[in-house]
Amino acid sequence: MVKELLRKLSNAHGISGSEGSVAELIRGEVAPYVDEISEDPMGNLIAVKKGDDFSILLAAHMDEIGLMVKFVDDRGYVRFVTVGGWFDATLYAQRVVLHGEKGPVYGVIGGKPPHVMTEEDRKKPVKVDDMFIDVGAISPEEVGDLGIEVGTPITLDREFRELANNRVTGKCFDNRAGCAMLIRTLQQVESPHTIYAVFTVQEEVGLKGAKTAAYRLNPDCAIATDTTIPGDHPGIERKDVSLLMGEGPVITVIDNNGRGLIANRKMIAWLRTTAAARGIKVQLEVGKGGTTDATSIHLERGGIPSTTLSIATRYIHSPVEVLDIVDIEGGVALLVEALKTEPKF
Repeated sequence: MVKELLRKLSNAHGISGSEGSVAELIRGEVAPYVDEISEDPMGNLIAVKKGDDFSILLAAHMDEIGLMVKFVDDRGYVRFVTVGGWFDATLYAQRVVLHGEKGPVYGVIGGKPPHVMTEEDRKKPVKVDDMFIDVGAISPEEVGDLGIEVGTPITLDREFRELANNRVTGKCFDNRAGCAMLIRTLQQVESPHTIYAVFTVQEEVGLKGAKTAAYRLNPDCAIATDTTIPGDHPGIERKDVSLLMGEGPVITVIDNNGRGLIANRKMIAWLRTTAAARGIKVQLEVGKGGTTDATSIHLERGGIPSTTLSIATRYIHSPVEVLDIVDIEGGVALLVEALKTEPKF
């Protein structure tokens, strides 16, 4: 069931460069359904379903945005840096998990209380440089005794919850939703072609894992599965973002105003034709900001025809992302059917 799979993935922890526990969870889900499974030197988890000489790469990044310990002051407060793209204000007053050598340590992100802010303070956005993590310690030695040191990764202490109308909320749906879509596809698909399912690392800090995996595997074409922004809630207009939650998975035409991916038109046609034939609702995206693993993949080996299949997700890069389960189910159905055929180049 997609919802329970997403629950497990969202509740797992793994910032860029520390994706190991997420990889182990995914390995357990897909190993019975593939012919080979391995980890490359970057940490990408590569699952292979063997077929003919035509190969298709499916990529979903495992990493989530997070934080990392930079310094512990003389009173035991932890200073940190962000890993990946945060809007600073979303971090203030959040609970966090520090993944230390002795196990998880819980803390809270603190800052100057509003009660003692000056009028000038109140006019300024809260910045990460002014925040700290309080783990209850009173000295750097106590923090060290907890197993926390410079370089310790940190994630948000949030759990998956169900909302109304088959919608759910949790942390890091970007991109555990894409991982869920790819896992369920592997569990169901019967394809004549060779399928490389790559759960990539370090997407949030430069699309790094996808780049090395694409070079190594040299597929004939590729689809990245990820999330994208809908235009269906206050603060955003449909003229800026036309996508809606619950109206099907999203096929990328271009993203980041074309500075990221300009998708291969034959890849788009392949997915659209399959969707039409099977009565699967899809949406098309021309995006102004953000990009995916497909950007790295399509530039490797002289050019790999690529696109992205995304799930419209509200409040991306926050601790409270929201999506509609029906969109993931539609994405799985589309991939399972498309992989029975191949794009016509």
